Amino acid sequence: MNINLGWQNFEQEVNQADDQINLAKASLFYARAEYSNLDVDKYISILDAMAEEISRRLPEERYPLKIMKAINNYLFTELGYRGNNQSYYDPRNSFLNNVIDRRTGIPITLSVIYLEIAKRIDFSMVGVGMPGHFLVRPTFQDSGIFVDAFNQGEIMFKQDCLNKLKKLYEKPIKLEKSFFAPVNSRQILLRMLTNLKYIYLSNKQLSKSIDIISGILMLYPDNPKELRDRGLVYYQLDKPKQAFQDLECYLAILPNAEDAMVIRKLLEKKI
Repeated sequence: MNINLGWQNFEQEVNQADDQINLAKASLFYARAEYSNLDVDKYISILDAMAEEISRRLPEERYPLKIMKAINNYLFTELGYRGNNQSYYDPRNSFLNNVIDRRTGIPITLSVIYLEIAKRIDFSMVGVGMPGHFLVRPTFQDSGIFVDAFNQGEIMFKQDCLNKLKKLYEKPIKLEKSFFAPVNSRQILLRMLTNLKYIYLSNKQLSKSIDIISGILMLYPDNPKELRDRGLVYYQLDKPKQAFQDLECYLAILPNAEDAMVIRKLLEKKI
């Protein structure tokens, strides 16, 4: 990948301790890789202004449910943010600038906006990476309260989450404690980029998928699965040098991988 300014900014942002990563900026930096004229400061200012407006509307007694209600009223009722049910796999749903401009997105990008607003009004919340869906929740001990930003800030409890999973997977689901574990900024960015990766792969946009996989490797260097996937995409793009480099690294890390024999047969074709 020829690293452009967006990816340079992204790499610099994520090359630090997780609690130092600015989630909004990192999300906008990888968007800048797609939209070269993107003004990151403009969108940070929009998030700041949204939080300031919500701050003015907060009740004197700042109970968690009242704070979340204030966020929900402004974000979803007044501004009209919504989940994109019609075009869920539109790549624009995974770019924070587009989500802010269009006021529509997928669970994780809408959750990023929610988290960024909460951070700015000093209301501590974290992301929750449930299987197949993404929620946010307050951080206070055993709150048991979740917010579904994809569905206009619906307030949920654990049983509601289980019902949503049953509906999503169309089968009984056993509730696991891990479903509600908080995820950090690096994990959120990984999930957003992974969404884009599979959208581009399914659309046969191989060059774009290379860039996204390279972005994932900025988050998690030497991740064997991503090295393998990038190598295979390079192979499809008839770039054998890059393909073999990634695939050799993959086998060096996982010499006994289930697909090791297949990968070795590809490497045997190296000229």
